[in-house]
Amino acid sequence: MHLSDNAQIVLQKRYYRKDENGDFIEDWAALVDRVASNIAGGDKELQEKFYALLDSGDFLPNSPTLMNAGADLQQLSACFVLPIEDSMESIFETVKNAALIHKSGGGTGFSFSRLREANARVRSTNGVSSGPISFMKVFNSATDAVKQGGTRRGANMAILSVDHPQIMDFITCKKDPNDLTNFNISVALTEAFMRAVSEDKEYDLISPHNGKVAGQLSASKVFELIVEMAHKNGEPGIVFLDRINQVNPTPALGEIESTNPCGEQPLLPNEACNLGSINLAALATEDDLNWARLKEVVRDSVDFLDCVIDQSKYPLETIAEMSRSNRKIGLGVMGWADLLYQLKIPYMSQEAVDLAERVMEYIDFEAKTRSMELALQKGSFPNFPESIYAQGELNREGKYCDWAKLARDIQQNGLRNATLTTIAPTGTISMIADTSSGVEPQFSLVYIKSVMDTEKLLYVNKWFEAALEEWNLLTQELLEEVSQSGSVAHMSDVPGELQEIFQTAHDIDPAWHIRMQAAFQKYTDNAVSKTINFPNNARIEDIREAYLLAYRLGCKGVTVYRDGSRDNQVLSVGTGSQQKSSEERKVAPRQRPEVTHGVTQRLETGCGHMYVTINTDSQGACEAFVQMGKVGGCASAQLEAIARLASLALRSRIKIEAIIRQLKGIRCQSPMWHKGKMITSCGDAVGQALENFLSMHVNGELKSISIKAEQDSALADSKPKAQVATCPDCGSGIEHVEGCLKCPSCGWSKC
Repeated sequence: MHLSDNAQIVLQKRYYRKDENGDFIEDWAALVDRVASNIAGGDKELQEKFYALLDSGDFLPNSPTLMNAGADLQQLSACFVLPIEDSMESIFETVKNAALIHKSGGGTGFSFSRLREANARVRSTNGVSSGPISFMKVFNSATDAVKQGGTRRGANMAILSVDHPQIMDFITCKKDPNDLTNFNISVALTEAFMRAVSEDKEYDLISPHNGKVAGQLSASKVFELIVEMAHKNGEPGIVFLDRINQVNPTPALGEIESTNPCGEQPLLPNEACNLGSINLAALATEDDLNWARLKEVVRDSVDFLDCVIDQSKYPLETIAEMSRSNRKIGLGVMGWADLLYQLKIPYMSQEAVDLAERVMEYIDFEAKTRSMELALQKGSFPNFPESIYAQGELNREGKYCDWAKLARDIQQNGLRNATLTTIAPTGTISMIADTSSGVEPQFSLVYIKSVMDTEKLLYVNKWFEAALEEWNLLTQELLEEVSQSGSVAHMSDVPGELQEIFQTAHDIDPAWHIRMQAAFQKYTDNAVSKTINFPNNARIEDIREAYLLAYRLGCKGVTVYRDGSRDNQVLSVGTGSQQKSSEERKVAPRQRPEVTHGVTQRLETGCGHMYVTINTDSQGACEAFVQMGKVGGCASAQLEAIARLASLALRSRIKIEAIIRQLKGIRCQSPMWHKGKMITSCGDAVGQALENFLSMHVNGELKSISIKAEQDSALADSKPKAQVATCPDCGSGIEHVEGCLKCPSCGWSKC
């Protein structure tokens, strides 16, 4: 496979192995050989087949397989779902297990629906529960502490049933973008709830620990809150769990309660799945798809993914047992948008939707046919007798394939894998293959992608570039113009035919996004990872209609995103007339005037007396100075750094409330009470000083302050009184004994 420069950067950053000195000991050929050899398990014929498959670029497995196959870790799956029961033992056992999975490179999904709501009685302790959201924060912190081998950050999905008594709190739990940053959240909507929405009725909330009705809510109001929050920042998503369980291949083993982090892989508790994607763009002919080659790739890919199950070392024995009992795999696609570009079919067209159905029906049919053949050779998945397939069910009605005959054949001959098809995100593997991600439209024809937090790669879509060359339009000036918005829509110097073909995500009406997702979902066992893109000016009612359309068209879940509604987008483009260029978006602080006016506050901290001066100019607060007694050295430098950064933020039009949120609550080992408030650290003291400053001002003007009150306060402060510091672990008072601060309650010591 030819590797682009960008693909090489990604491979070197994340996939190629290095020696102890950090030097590369792999290139593409060595990586492919390592993976093919390992997955083949010593079978030379299989090894040659897998090598050819991977090296062609027509198929690539999920990242853990590329990274870990043939390495010490040997954990090859991307998707896991872990159970959480309503007990402290279960919760923290799952925290531990999730950490092990994140360490191995996997993502985890959880249903928090079994946890009793906040303030519900806990009989064993005669106390009250803290509720699912508080425990989500525990999982979030644990994820922060575990980075996946320096290559992938841990990711989680949290799902809560819409009939949980704390559902309203869950819907708004990510209102602050700084909360639960390692979680995607989705609400599990039931069929009964959706009926209640359509009939504008109330529905019951069920307390999970006793099954009793805990109240009622208006279904319409709950649905509206979901829509409003999704409009605000893209979360929560929605998952139709009843619909997912209607096609659960092994219902005798239990209900599916959650999905993996991106929502495309519903799994039973303690189940895992390995994924892989076919590069459709690589299979294009001049005016069609190479169907014969597609069939060959599907069959070889099923063989590969089935072997991955046997070669994988799972992080927990319970997961290994469950995964090998059901042998679920998830074969999907990437390069869909680039295929349409080559075939000159607009994404936003019925022709594209019809082709999506045809392609996915073909892939799903051939995958199941090959899995049936593997069952004859190697045996069915162990839980096959309890599956829907043993009853002759396939839940398929197609236009091009004989599903009724295949259902009968599988009932007679067995099936190797409980699920075969999933359409997953293909972020980095599609970059290796130099093609579009999953079934998404291209985000932009010319864009920048951030990789691993800091690396930025420039992309120009190669099919767009080729078309411009064909039309004699390829110029640096045109590419620069396209880079401002990422799109050629409404560009007068680009022919209408090219505008029609080279549609990007924001050129496409959200309804067509959903139609495309539904077309692929029709022939996908699991689910489809797809973002429904909205322009920044989209209305709340637009989100509502999208959710309802997705429900009507048979999608299993929906994720929406309104452009610009979150900070730190992974993909970014210039913006032309609608947004500013990246240089223009950079913030520069305003100049400091020659003279400023301000107030100085004295605060008591665990390190001594702190004096915080906040000065103003004509536009408000503009700078802060911090001094503390006779402290020097590192502590003095840190205080100066806090003050300088706060000043820079103030003069850069950052809201003072945002600075306060960042500083308040930071804890150190020497908290202190001051005028009825606890100051938990020097940073917290600066935050409190800024908050006090706000309270002193009304409409930007300093309140008149009673001199007598201030004098009385000063006299009161001059009187000797005990300053009680508290233990950062348990909150009890701490003592200065044996030359150190110690807590007599829990044994904490500063030394």
